Amino acid sequence: MKKIGLIGGITWQSTQLYYQYLNTIVAELLGDKHSCECILESVNFAEISAKQGKGEWNALHQQMTEIAVRLENAGAEIILVCANTMHLSADSIKEKINIPLLHIAEVTGKALQEKGCQKVLLLGTKYTMELDFYKDTIKNQFGIEVIIPSKEDREVVHQVIYTELAKGIISEDSKKQYLEIIEKSESEGAEGVILGCTEIPLLIQPEDCDIPVFDTTKIHAQAAVSFALEEMTQTK
Repeated sequence: MKKIGLIGGITWQSTQLYYQYLNTIVAELLGDKHSCECILESVNFAEISAKQGKGEWNALHQQMTEIAVRLENAGAEIILVCANTMHLSADSIKEKINIPLLHIAEVTGKALQEKGCQKVLLLGTKYTMELDFYKDTIKNQFGIEVIIPSKEDREVVHQVIYTELAKGIISEDSKKQYLEIIEKSESEGAEGVILGCTEIPLLIQPEDCDIPVFDTTKIHAQAAVSFALEEMTQTK
């Protein structure tokens, strides 16, 4: 089993989901006594969110890259950034490491393609929804159109993430607002919804929606386990 390096704490709420998914998937594949071999470095989200709010992306790129290098030096054989937004640092990280970085938008795009989606709604932080790095990856690599909510709805989605989900607060009112936003996208032709923030699966589950739900946290974890176990499963 290859060792997975996790850049976590962005937030710890979603990082615990990663840990749960990784170990559950490994146990399902190899047997219930098996667990995932991984290394985690967890950041202080207060510092990360402050830098995001100030637009200090270069400082964040440097921080993410330094962590990835430390994980590689500690024995990691693949890097996962446990957050959608901080994949803004993916190119910077790739330049400094000698192991793969598994890009969350790329594995999500593959899942969308396998499902046959041509047009999808993207929910996430305002940075993920409004900047092009995520949408362009899915559009350019997989030919899938990505739409985002209205400005007012984007603010709702973002605030729920930062003021509630990041703290582990699950609100039925917020869930209702999210589901209303998803329903609006259906009328615009959305054939699926990307939960493009790794905290959103705490609030929205597939059974809540009429269209397919793409849990990027789970998709990312599944792809990481596939990589980590590739040689083992081929020899079985």
